[in-house]
Amino acid sequence: MLISDPLYGEFEIDGLLDELIVSKPVQRLKEIHQAGAGFLVNSRWTISRFEHSVGVMLLIRQLGGSLQEQVAGLLHDVSHTAFSHVVDVVLENEAEDYHEAIFMDVIKQSSIPAILEKYGYEVENILDTSRWSLLEQPAPALCADRIDYTLRDMYFYGILALEDIQKFLQDLFVFQGKLCVKTIERAEWFVKIYYQEVLDFFLHPLNIYATSSLAHVLKLSLAKQILTLEDFLKTDHEVLQQMKASHDRDVQALVQQLHENVEVREEQANYDIHFRNKVRLIDPAIYHQQRLWKASEVSNYVIAMNVSALERFEQGVYVKIINEELS
Repeated sequence: MLISDPLYGEFEIDGLLDELIVSKPVQRLKEIHQAGAGFLVNSRWTISRFEHSVGVMLLIRQLGGSLQEQVAGLLHDVSHTAFSHVVDVVLENEAEDYHEAIFMDVIKQSSIPAILEKYGYEVENILDTSRWSLLEQPAPALCADRIDYTLRDMYFYGILALEDIQKFLQDLFVFQGKLCVKTIERAEWFVKIYYQEVLDFFLHPLNIYATSSLAHVLKLSLAKQILTLEDFLKTDHEVLQQMKASHDRDVQALVQQLHENVEVREEQANYDIHFRNKVRLIDPAIYHQQRLWKASEVSNYVIAMNVSALERFEQGVYVKIINEELS
């Protein structure tokens, strides 16, 4: 299999990775939108969990990660439910980790263990993400997961130029098993881009409207037994169709409020929605004088960006609905 990725280039994939990519659990991710409900109100917000998962795998490969870590990267989002993190709002799960809590159960009930065993790997061993320092790191450190979703979203949604992404990737390397950058300039650049992702995009008023509105109708559908929690392991489209096919007027009316003609704005004085989500901060490691430094130890810009970001996360977003009518 030849994979051509706009961020990382072309890679030839065979054997285990090939079989996993074409497996049903991984293919399902093509119909799980990374931005959750956002695609319902903005048709440009269409990056899928599949694109991100393959991207994480390729980034790990590009950085010299082992085959096992590439597998872990490819599979790390298999348990994401329909509409990604919207389920965490439905379940009032502030840690936003429902998909992580069900990860091993979802994996074990799928075809993945048999594929791994065919190549001599045990599922518990290879999918223990604590083993893989490139794939995942506790915030605010760099990791392949955090880097890929930031660069991918910001590129496809028109914020980043490919040339700037390539400059960052050329500056990125592994030291003592940890991801870091070579220069303060690249660290500051990524901090800026990361906050454009997790603040300006994740907390975009239209995104917040979509998340809040969809969470409301999903909660109602669960209460009316139109959906079960197990249904969230279907695709976005399948769950939407299940709600639409219910013929429940309340549910159908709420679903119809999710469309591209919605108009909202951020407004604290007279708001309809106040939304706060998980705090996401970033502080990249910089390799300097043969050791690693946190960017905040050498950059006042990074310190200021993190202080500002924390204030925005704690404040949340206030959204005023201007128009919900489908014209």
